[in-house]
Amino acid sequence: MFIILTGVAGSGKTTIGKFLAEELGWRFYEGDEFHPSANIEKMRRGEALTDEDRQPWLEALRLVIETALKNDQRGVLACSALKESYRTRLRVNEQVIFVHLSAAPDVIQHRLEQRQGHFMNPSLLESQFATLETPQIALMLDASLPPAALVQQVRQTLDI
Repeated sequence: MFIILTGVAGSGKTTIGKFLAEELGWRFYEGDEFHPSANIEKMRRGEALTDEDRQPWLEALRLVIETALKNDQRGVLACSALKESYRTRLRVNEQVIFVHLSAAPDVIQHRLEQRQGHFMNPSLLESQFATLETPQIALMLDASLPPAALVQQVRQTLDI
């Protein structure tokens, strides 16, 4: 099984992903680490990424997922995957499960304003919500809940 935590910046993907992976003894992958440097610089400047910008990133993430599953390894990936086409590209097979974290824009904005040391410019939040296509096939969770409660929901729902 490979769990992909999706949602806009600040929804808690990394926090929940690390916590979940640690509890399960699975490997955690931070999707942001797979962005080409040009993408990171663009986001730092407050420029939204295009579909074209995201293609090398999505291909790198797909390779990670394919390799892990081929080697019978389980993993948790934090990855915005805002559009259905991105999620389709990452859905290698039925072992890939999406968990979508969502919260009100004001909750997310507050989190981004408190966050330090991340390249994502908080000014991009509006474009993230504009780009977001709510997943049709995913476990949907309220990202305003405490991390421990969210991890518990994932584990109970997926029976892991």
